Amino acid sequence: MATTVTQYLAALPSERAAELKRVRATIRRALPKGYEEAVTGTVIAYQVPLATYPDTYNGRPLWLAALAAPKTTLSLHLMPVYANSALLEQLQAGFATAGKPLRMGKGCINFRSADDLALDAIADIVSGMPVQKWVEIARSARARRKA
Repeated sequence: MATTVTQYLAALPSERAAELKRVRATIRRALPKGYEEAVTGTVIAYQVPLATYPDTYNGRPLWLAALAAPKTTLSLHLMPVYANSALLEQLQAGFATAGKPLRMGKGCINFRSADDLALDAIADIVSGMPVQKWVEIARSARARRKA
């Protein structure tokens, strides 16, 4: 199992790796300071380090986004859109403006090529989520679940 992004991408067929690299580049350019990129299981995760937010619901770093290469598609998990309906609407509008269908399951955006994605809309959501803001959203969501 890969432990670095380089290993993760090298283990993929070259065309799939190339598409993930394009999306990865978009995320990394937009990523606010304070997040870390890590390989976690079968994904490349963009996460809040435990040193910054240790009190997560599962004891693992809080993900902002994650890229994966399951068997038949590629996927992007963009966590803020699951926590905030306004951000989901923003994502949907961004895809509509770009003239691209949003193939979104319950937990991820599925794609075969980076060209299938509204990369500008994804970058806007990522860049608009500084670490402290994302941690506060996560804390609030967790408090609502406990209540």
